[in-house]
Amino acid sequence: MMRHDPYEPSPWKAFLQRWAVTALAVMTAAGVIKGIDCESGGALLLASLLLGALNAFLRPIMLWLSLPLIILSFGLFALLINALLLYVVGAVVKGFTVAGLWSAFWGSLVISLVSLIANLFIGAGRAARILSEEERRARRRLDRPDDDFIDV
Repeated sequence: MMRHDPYEPSPWKAFLQRWAVTALAVMTAAGVIKGIDCESGGALLLASLLLGALNAFLRPIMLWLSLPLIILSFGLFALLINALLLYVVGAVVKGFTVAGLWSAFWGSLVISLVSLIANLFIGAGRAARILSEEERRARRRLDRPDDDFIDV
């Protein structure tokens, strides 16, 4: 049986946090980037849910298959993959439109930046985990008794 880390959120809470962050990022991109439009809140939520699912399941496969291009372009091809996924979401979700590939490119860049900042702010996501790993180690050291010393 796996032991749950008390400093990690529950899986449902983590999922809802990621979804909320993605929805905030998509809403920001729709407000900032010309060519990305969202007609309703439902379309926004559905678009962010689909974008999260594509990023979780399809993006890793696409990154792996295009690894030589990503290496040759110093990572810039990964931005194109993000843009393609956003463009697909715009084509699939009714009420959420992405006008073209350039709109998708700039929109995916905005979504990435807003997601990074929001995850750092709320303490979720990969960026926050990297930054707070030292704090978690310190908490774990405080949670267990110190066996290095003998109390006299």
